[in-house]
Amino acid sequence: MTEATNMSSAYRPPVYWLPRLVVAPGFVVSLLFIYGLMVWNGYLSLSASRILPNYEFVGLQQYQALWASDRFRVAMTNMGLFGLLFIGGSMAIGVLLAVLLDQKIRAEGVLRTIYLYPMAISMIVTGTAWKWILNPGLGIEHLLHQWGFTGFQFDWLVQQDKAIYCVVMAGIWQSAGFVMALFLAGLRGMDESIIQAAQVDGASLPRIYWRIILPSLRPVFFSTLMVVAHLAIKRFDLVMALTAGGPGYATDLPATFMYAMAFTRGQINQGAASATLICSSGRRISARSWRVGSSNWVINSIVTMITSVTCRRHYGNAVLTKARAWMPLRLAARPGVQSVLDPLAGHRIVREALPQ
Repeated sequence: MTEATNMSSAYRPPVYWLPRLVVAPGFVVSLLFIYGLMVWNGYLSLSASRILPNYEFVGLQQYQALWASDRFRVAMTNMGLFGLLFIGGSMAIGVLLAVLLDQKIRAEGVLRTIYLYPMAISMIVTGTAWKWILNPGLGIEHLLHQWGFTGFQFDWLVQQDKAIYCVVMAGIWQSAGFVMALFLAGLRGMDESIIQAAQVDGASLPRIYWRIILPSLRPVFFSTLMVVAHLAIKRFDLVMALTAGGPGYATDLPATFMYAMAFTRGQINQGAASATLICSSGRRISARSWRVGSSNWVINSIVTMITSVTCRRHYGNAVLTKARAWMPLRLAARPGVQSVLDPLAGHRIVREALPQ
């Protein structure tokens, strides 16, 4: 009886309030200075604020004025064009560089550092450097004129219809190395026995990458796509350093439009409205990223199955066996994987890939 009493007195239940107490200050600060300011900004977008906050409620009047503004429509058009070219160019060049470095070439470490180095540079530095490079008076055009090519012209930076492409080039130059690093990590995680089996069956290296390896990197592709999309939305500092939104407002993005309205034009309400739209775009991308991340195991299973039937059609049963063996056991053991894969047996893509 005494021993039982001593054991019960020696036992101390875990203290559940201590971890909550530790994270409480950070939670409160985030709640007030992040989400609280987001709510305040949303209310300002519904108010009659001008140079100073004015809390008179006017409804959606500022959003109507926003969409009626020619400058904001130009900013949204530029955002779509910049986002499409920036994301597509960064992904394409990054994947190409990752595939080339995956060939175990000499000086791989040096080349990897060179390709990734632009990501370590500030956007302000990148914008300033590219502004010098693309300036017709002292950049590429001036240099080639000094070399004797007097007929050469490259003055996109001062042309309203082409200046946005200068921003795209600078953005791709800075972000392609980051995409390369992510895809190279995914390529190094591949099972080399799949590649060796495909080579034994006579498949060329480009076909192996196109048919087997790259489809298996679909989760990496989606994760990289979400990160690059976030970078595209937040390209405020690059535009300000490179073109400052000019010539005129030809290279305005929603972020630069928000800054101009709120801090230089004295229209806080329209700046808050544009900031609310930018935040909503970021939240949609974050929600999409969370859904993709939570379903990565399903995507891996689907890609593995489609890769398997494609390998069977083009390269024979040896690669089919390897592809099936490569599927992570933790995915195959998950309940619900078969319920996802079984309906795909009748899908058109799978039927076409299966041997007749």
